[in-house]
Amino acid sequence: MRLEQVTAKALNTVGGDRYVLALAVSKRAKELQLGATTVLNIDPKAYKASDFALMEIAEGAIKIEGMVEDKAL
Repeated sequence: MRLEQVTAKALNTVGGDRYVLALAVSKRAKELQLGATTVLNIDPKAYKASDFALMEIAEGAIKIEGMVEDKAL
């Protein structure tokens, strides 16, 4: 699947909120860079941490709730 398609799928997963998606990808990518293992069965050398994070979110492999604070205005 192309990265554009993965991004669109991940965006649908978070309800179309690009801000929440950016925060979630950033947080998960940092976890991966610090040594967390990906839950996907893909060669870790094939992609960057941010790509893995985006793919995990798109596939629903990780939980987004609680990852990002939801502040109502």
